[in-house]
Amino acid sequence: MRKLLLSTFATALMLCLCSCGYRFGSLMHPQIHSIAIAPVVNETVAYNVGPQVRGLLCEAFQQDGSLQVKRESNADCILYARVVDIKFTKSSWSSRYDDDSYVPTEWKVVMHIEYTVVVPGDLKPLIPTSKAKGSATFMTGADMEAGRVSGVRQAAYDAAKDIVHAVTEGW
Repeated sequence: MRKLLLSTFATALMLCLCSCGYRFGSLMHPQIHSIAIAPVVNETVAYNVGPQVRGLLCEAFQQDGSLQVKRESNADCILYARVVDIKFTKSSWSSRYDDDSYVPTEWKVVMHIEYTVVVPGDLKPLIPTSKAKGSATFMTGADMEAGRVSGVRQAAYDAAKDIVHAVTEGW
């Protein structure tokens, strides 16, 4: 029994000493512990997109857990983002009344976001202007607007996850 315990300990010690430098936990810069999300600028004709993207960026950072989301006055860095393009395209069609009038029933939304991360007081950005893209499909039911809002939120969250990965693992 003692020999088995000793060999198990020796094997574990060898594995720890001969590891390839893998790290567990956050890959974030060691001096950055918190982030603020500035109001997102919407440069598209789609309305209410900026606040939705900002809320979903906060949610994605909180879910990741590498950085705490704080106010701009208390954060180590600030993320500035702007929605530069959003497109809605028809994905599928169907006939509603069994006649020859077809209407779109499924749509695809693609959103493009540009972002940068700045440390307050530094002239050079921590992360220079980069781009993220999010996409989603949504169905049109009785209320087209409810489907559109759901699709925009899904596309924004898809882009937000890419932004979080780029910010936290870009080192």
